[in-house]
Amino acid sequence: MFHVNHEPGAEIHHSDPFAVPAGQRSPVRRLRGRLAAPVTLWTAPGPAGLTVSSTLVAEGEPDRLLGLIDAESDLWAAIEESGRFAVAPLGPPHRQLADRFAGLFPAPGGLFASGVWTDTPYGPVPADAGGWAGCRLDTAREYGWALLVEATIETVDLTGDATPLLHYRGRYHELPG
Repeated sequence: MFHVNHEPGAEIHHSDPFAVPAGQRSPVRRLRGRLAAPVTLWTAPGPAGLTVSSTLVAEGEPDRLLGLIDAESDLWAAIEESGRFAVAPLGPPHRQLADRFAGLFPAPGGLFASGVWTDTPYGPVPADAGGWAGCRLDTAREYGWALLVEATIETVDLTGDATPLLHYRGRYHELPG
């Protein structure tokens, strides 16, 4: 028989038992954690996808997009092969989706097995995302422990005014309503 704790807010741990102690954490990592970042989902034909919180858009002729991704990810292999990818900003209802594509939440049947997806030439995007950008890969190079991806934005599809999901100090946050 098992015991069910009916108290609201009951937790197994009050903090991450595997976290590096505060005094031993990298100051640069702590600085990065204090910079709020948009949570985006990058996808590519294949399909492959990855949650990315280091995305920057630069307006110009042409418009550009930059981001840091894992060079050993399935996403990078798919981008490298196809030369294109989609970027969708995620909102508060997408927390579980973001965790799934970050490898922090189970994905029975695969990353794209649940949810409703819209197929695009750049990769599938969540049907309920507030929009997406289709990008053509220009270049990529090692940058720190990541891969700096530079791309040209070829198309943008915005659907309504969506509230962003933010990543700040290791947790998801949303703007006050």
